[in-house]
Amino acid sequence: MNEYMEKLKDEHDLPDEAMLSVLRTDAFDDALFAAADAVRQRVYGKAVFVRGLIEFTNYCKNDCYYCGIRCSNKEIQRYRLDKETILACCANGYTLGYRTFVLQGGEDPYFTDARICDLVQAIRTSFPDCAITLSIGEKSRDSYRAFYEAGANRYLLRHETADNAHYASLHPASLSAENRKRCLFDLKEIGYQVGSGFMVGSPGQTAENLLADLRFLQKLDPDMIGIGPFIPAQNTPFANENAGSLALTLRLLAVLRLLFPHALLPATTALGTIHPQGREMGLRAGANVVMPNLSPTETREKYALYDNKLCTGEEAAECRACLETRVRTAGYEIVTDRGDVRRG
Repeated sequence: MNEYMEKLKDEHDLPDEAMLSVLRTDAFDDALFAAADAVRQRVYGKAVFVRGLIEFTNYCKNDCYYCGIRCSNKEIQRYRLDKETILACCANGYTLGYRTFVLQGGEDPYFTDARICDLVQAIRTSFPDCAITLSIGEKSRDSYRAFYEAGANRYLLRHETADNAHYASLHPASLSAENRKRCLFDLKEIGYQVGSGFMVGSPGQTAENLLADLRFLQKLDPDMIGIGPFIPAQNTPFANENAGSLALTLRLLAVLRLLFPHALLPATTALGTIHPQGREMGLRAGANVVMPNLSPTETREKYALYDNKLCTGEEAAECRACLETRVRTAGYEIVTDRGDVRRG
């Protein structure tokens, strides 16, 4: 296994069988985390970048089997934020030191291309020194181009699983892995900084599926990679499934840092949801981004992608102070910075 570690650090890759061995054992996790942290500090130092998350709609036309805001879930209260509320969230975040805003929502038909472009232009005008990230699902190439020309810089779209059969087991027939991948390559070609990623421990997932995820990411070469443990959501077909493993999620974070030294890797809210120190553990395993919530407190519980979501009651300022302490305790430092990817 030591030879695998050296190859990962030096060549940023492993043959398939060696990679599967790394994924399947916890015997060398400590060495893996140390190597990942060393690579992260070489590229990014101790800096941790914050992204101000604004969950602006929980309407969604899709019916993904794992997702709490799926269209067939009639038990949740739906909401949409208007432009003024979204701009107020940005203004609050800017005061707190955020220089990236992430507009995240379900695939909501109300938010047409024109409305999204109007939102992006308003944020760009009010906060010209900030990065604008969109996370609003699968769109046409023309739509992505319109958002980019309106002022969006980044786009987050997790591929969820690269294996076609596994993808089909998690999604209705109206969605396909091929289209998801097409979207990601369109985004790259247009010029976005692109984020992808996958769930860890989703129902039916195998080590071979995870290997396929890593190989797909190597083809895509994204700027950001977001992974988190699968957490079941009530009122979904997977409500009674087991959550994904903290240990495997951390191991994959470390592997991703070694495969992609430049990547921006979030210590996700889902990590903090399955373990009280989950985000700090993620930082020590190679992550360098946290995404605190700037949404109004009265809507946060309604954006229920999964159960028991973290930090639904904290005001943005409280959340920022809490994160500052947690990140410092873990040995890192939150910085006021757009946090652009550092390649080369």
